[in-house]
Amino acid sequence: CRLFRVPKAMLPEVRDSAAEFGETDPALFGRAIPVRGIAGDQQAATIGQMCLAPGDIKATYGTGCFVVMNTGAEIIRSQNKLLSTVAWQIAGKRTYALEGAIFIAGAAVQWLRDELGIIASAGETEALARSIETTGGVYLVPAFTGLGAPHWQAGARGTLTGLTRGSGRAQIARAALEAVAYQTADLFGAFRHDGISPAALKVDGGMVANDWLCQFLADILGVTVARPQVMETTALGAAALAGLQSGLFDTMEAMRGIWREDRQFEPAMKAEARDGLLAGWHRAVRQALAK
Repeated sequence: CRLFRVPKAMLPEVRDSAAEFGETDPALFGRAIPVRGIAGDQQAATIGQMCLAPGDIKATYGTGCFVVMNTGAEIIRSQNKLLSTVAWQIAGKRTYALEGAIFIAGAAVQWLRDELGIIASAGETEALARSIETTGGVYLVPAFTGLGAPHWQAGARGTLTGLTRGSGRAQIARAALEAVAYQTADLFGAFRHDGISPAALKVDGGMVANDWLCQFLADILGVTVARPQVMETTALGAAALAGLQSGLFDTMEAMRGIWREDRQFEPAMKAEARDGLLAGWHRAVRQALAK
């Protein structure tokens, strides 16, 4: 507040994430509805994925990607360009998290459809990715708006490298999907350098309806990837907070039962293959950063 010269009196009262915030105007829904749960987009998704214990981690893959790890009562100051944030506050007790933001995830698939015109719908990318064994060395670094964590380089620009006469729509489409996993691996590297090694990852968002992508994530990260039945985890988390305040749940731990797993993906790629792919990715990123 001092930095931006904002008087604290202008700001609203800070309340728990599950609390009484008032009621909606009866004219909106035919009656007044109490508002009893409020959380930020990714914080709500973290609750919806039931990442309630320190070390639990989730990734939401939409236009961009947001990876959030519960760090419990301790606020961890990342030395590797991750963001410290408040996850939630219940009964006056605050829970913190570390977050990594990827600017472009599903937006790369939209680019394939809307700008390149090599697919008619996002769903086509899975079949294209499965139609080839590898990209043949093609890498897409989707730095269309710069690179987010852990680079934070607004001046980076997208690169498409490793093209040959044999490169076609399948290679480029698969490279766009692979880039999502590689960027997630960069975030996992930042977590590890901060002393935290995730053993599993819960995923949600529109992109993870793609089984091939989920399997490639597991392979590149070297951890189990779990996909829930309810993909709208942000809405689920906000509803769970309202349920907690309304007495539907006695504790946050009691909410775990509303999470249902759809499928697990186990890593199957050999370490040497993983290391080789990531080395190629890092070379491509260096080129994007050099722009």
